[in-house]
Amino acid sequence: MPAGYRRQLYRDDAVVLRVQKLGESDRIVTLLTRRHGRLRAVARGVRRINSRFGARLEPFGHIDLQLAGSPEGLGSSLHSVSQVEAVQLFGKNLLGDYPRYTAASAICETAERLTPVEREPSLRLFQLTLGALKALAAGEHAGSLVLDAYLLRAMAFAGWAPALTECAVCGDQGQHAAFAVPAGGAVCPDCRPPGAAHPNPATLGLMAALTSGDWTTADAADAPIRRECSGLVAAHLQWHMERALRSLPLVDRRELNT
Repeated sequence: MPAGYRRQLYRDDAVVLRVQKLGESDRIVTLLTRRHGRLRAVARGVRRINSRFGARLEPFGHIDLQLAGSPEGLGSSLHSVSQVEAVQLFGKNLLGDYPRYTAASAICETAERLTPVEREPSLRLFQLTLGALKALAAGEHAGSLVLDAYLLRAMAFAGWAPALTECAVCGDQGQHAAFAVPAGGAVCPDCRPPGAAHPNPATLGLMAALTSGDWTTADAADAPIRRECSGLVAAHLQWHMERALRSLPLVDRRELNT
């Protein structure tokens, strides 16, 4: 620890992305905060029955908390949680709905993967993650659509947005019939590489609708179109991440058959 360093108290609001057991009664909590990016913090005693704020430090919750540590990154990378207040605990709305729970898990894992550097502010990703969890808890749209909308917009923030209205290679405008993940999205006949997919035109339309927030079009999409859209979105995301998401194959899409 640097000479003269003293842990300081500061407040932020955060989304709880993940929790891990530590010892007999503690947890390490991974947080995506509004002002300080992704942080990890030790919450002591939260697994005890008489814990004052254990229930507030569960995945998917929006919380206001006080942390002890250094926002600038001095000293230990692990902060300590000293106070927690619940803003909205979305987990209680998702625990009884497995399709939405698995979608929320994929959203939180994606948020963690897209913030590889701790304490690097990412306000847009924080707002997007919070909005997606809120939409899942509200149940106004199919969970799979909310997840795919989140993934498409998160990729746009990361600079990986798939080309949908122009050729990913030459930029020729228009909706093209082929889609090649390594090329970056839709491709024209002249640029189409071997092995490119040929999705239903409505699938690319659904991807565009989810990216722009056109929920009228998205909600009206048929089940086969939603499934094909999910496959393309997952393939595009994992190509750019160069590593599979553990939670994505577990997403339950049974609601697509309703």
